[in-house]
Amino acid sequence: MQMSNPHHLDYKAPGSFEETRYEKLHNVICENPNQGSKLIAQCIANLIKDKQENNETCVLGLATGSSPISVYRELVRLHREEGLSFQNVVSFNLDEYYPLSKEDVQSYHYFMHTHLFNHVDIKPEQVHIPRGEVEVGKVREFCIEYENKIKEAGGIDLQILGIGRTGHIGFNEPGSHQNSKTRTITLDHLTRYDAAPSFQGIENVPRKAITMGIQTILSAKRILLMAWGTNKSEIIQKAIEGSISPMIPTTYLQLHKNTTLVLDHGAASELTRIKTPWLVSQCEWDEILRSKAITWLCEQTKKSILKLIDEDYNKHGMSDLLALHGSAYDLNINMFNKLQRSITGWPGGKPNADDTYRAERALPEKKRVIIFSPHPDDDVISMGGTFDRLVEQGHEVHIAYQTSGNIAVSDQDAKRFLEVTKDLLQSDQNQHTLSLEEEFEKINPQEPTPQGIRNLKGSIRKRESLGATRYIGIPDEQVHFMNLPFYETGLIDKNPVSQKDLDLTIALIEELKPHQIYAAGDLADPHGTHRVCLDLIFEALETLKTKPYMKDCWMWLYRGAWHEWEIHEIEMAVPMSPDQVLKKRKAIFFHQSQKDGVMFQGEDNREFWIRVEDRNTATAKKYKEFGLSEYAAIEAFKRHHFL
Repeated sequence: MQMSNPHHLDYKAPGSFEETRYEKLHNVICENPNQGSKLIAQCIANLIKDKQENNETCVLGLATGSSPISVYRELVRLHREEGLSFQNVVSFNLDEYYPLSKEDVQSYHYFMHTHLFNHVDIKPEQVHIPRGEVEVGKVREFCIEYENKIKEAGGIDLQILGIGRTGHIGFNEPGSHQNSKTRTITLDHLTRYDAAPSFQGIENVPRKAITMGIQTILSAKRILLMAWGTNKSEIIQKAIEGSISPMIPTTYLQLHKNTTLVLDHGAASELTRIKTPWLVSQCEWDEILRSKAITWLCEQTKKSILKLIDEDYNKHGMSDLLALHGSAYDLNINMFNKLQRSITGWPGGKPNADDTYRAERALPEKKRVIIFSPHPDDDVISMGGTFDRLVEQGHEVHIAYQTSGNIAVSDQDAKRFLEVTKDLLQSDQNQHTLSLEEEFEKINPQEPTPQGIRNLKGSIRKRESLGATRYIGIPDEQVHFMNLPFYETGLIDKNPVSQKDLDLTIALIEELKPHQIYAAGDLADPHGTHRVCLDLIFEALETLKTKPYMKDCWMWLYRGAWHEWEIHEIEMAVPMSPDQVLKKRKAIFFHQSQKDGVMFQGEDNREFWIRVEDRNTATAKKYKEFGLSEYAAIEAFKRHHFL
C-alpha cells in the first residue's frame, strides 16, 4: 500500500473510488477491515513521522468503538516492531459518555488506554479525553476549555471517525447543527440500544454524552472515516450519495475538502456503483454480475425471469448486456436454469443420481459433515431444516460450537438456573453453589463477568444445545464444544485471535476429515463473533488445503439471523415443508435462554425464531416471484471455493 502523500490516501483497491454522479465523498474500498485498518494506521504513522522530521507536534483526533480497535492494534505493532514514536503526538478524543467515571470499563478513557495509550510512548499530559465525571454545573466551562486546548495545539491535523447507524459522527446525533462545538448531547435511543450489550442492558447506558461538535470536526485539516460490514452499508450510502442534512450528520463531511471514507466491501455494498454498476458506467459482464443484474431487473419490473423482454433490459441501463449476450430470451433461460438447479432436497447429494446440474455431488453417498456454529444456537437458527435433512438422509453430521456463548445469558436467567440446581441438589452445604451466589451478589455490570458465573452461563448454553441436537438425532459424541479462547473475556470486547484458537480449529478438521463443511458467512453480526469464527476456519483451511482428504471437501456458507444471501448469490437452496419449519422452530425453542428478550438482537427486535422463519419464507417467495416452484420456506447457501 503505497501513499505518495502522508496526508492523502491514494491507495486504489479493486473497486476503489471513482467519480460518479452519485457520490459526493471520496472513498476507497478495501478487501477487508484488516486491510483498511492497516491503511489508516499507516496514514497516521506517515503523518507522525513527517511531523517529527520537521520537529512539529502531530495533533490527532481519535475515535472509539469497535471499528478503530484494529487500527490501534496496528499502531501498537508499528511502535513495538518498527520504532514508531508517539512523543510528538497530542491527542484529542471525540467524545465520552456522561456521567461516567474514567475508571469504568465502558468509558472511552478506559478504552483508549486499554487499546492504545498504555502500549505506546505518548506523554500522558498530551492525552485529552472529555471527562465524563465533570460536575453538572461545570460541564459548559469544561467544553469551552476543551475547544480552547484544541486551538492552542494548532488545530487537529488528522481526525479519525467511525459512523453510527443514526449517521452520527462523534456523538453528534440527528438534528445536530453545522456550527455546533464541543457540548453535551442527549443520545438517540438507537445509539443507546446499540450500546446496550456492552453495558449489560440499556438501563445501564448513560443518556447523555460530551462530544466534539460538527464545526470542531470540520475544522480538522484531514478526516478519515472508517466503516466495516453490511450493517453500516445503508447509512454509508446515505452519507456518500445523499444530500447534506442535519438528520444524517455524516453528510456534513461533504463540506470538508480533505475527507476520505475507508470501507470494506460490506460497508460499500449499497453504493450505486457497487450495487447496480450498470447505472453508472459500462460493465464487464461476468456471470456473477449478469445474475445480479437480471434478479434486480425482475424486482424493478415486478416480472418473473421468463417474462422479461428486450425493452426491460434497454430501459434499465442494460442494453450492452443484450448486445454482448444475445436476446432477453437467451439471458432469461440461462438465469432461470441457474436458479432452478440451485434447488435441492438433498443437501448432502442425491445417491445414484446424475449430479451434473445438482448443487452437491452424489458421491460419497454417506458424507462426514461439520456444521460450524459460532454461537450455540446458530446451527438450528440458520440451517435447522438442512441440518435435519442431512441427519435423515444418513450422513455423519458433527456439530462444532465454536464459542461458549456465555455472555448472551442474562444474569437473571443464570441465577434462576442456579437456584433450580440448588433445590435439586439440596446444596445449602454446597460450597461451589454458595460461592456462585456470592459472585452474583457482588456482580458489577462495569467489570468482566466472574469466571464462575461465566462457567454457569456456558453450561446453560451447552445443555440447551444438547437438547436441540438430541431432538434432531445427533449422538452426543458428535457434538463438539470448542470454547475458543478468544471469546472468554467476560466482556463484549474479545481478545485478539491466538494460535490456540487456530490450532483447535485445525485439530477438529484434521480429526474428522469432512466431505462437507458448513459455516456462518454472516459478516453483519453486530458483535463480530461470526466474522472472527469464519476467518479462523478460512485460515485453518489455508493451512490444510494441501492434505489429500481436502480434495473431497466442499464448504457451504449459511447466513445468520440478520441477513440472507441475495438471490443471485445462492448456489444451494434447500426447501422446507410446513412440518420441517415447525420442527426447526421446536429445535430453536430448546435454547430457552435466548427467547423472550434475547440480549444481542442487533437492529431487529423480533425473536430469532420469528425473524428466521420470516427470512426463510421470504426466500421461498422470491423464488416463486421469479417463476420457480412455490415452497413453504427455503434455506440458502453459497459455496466457498478454498482450493
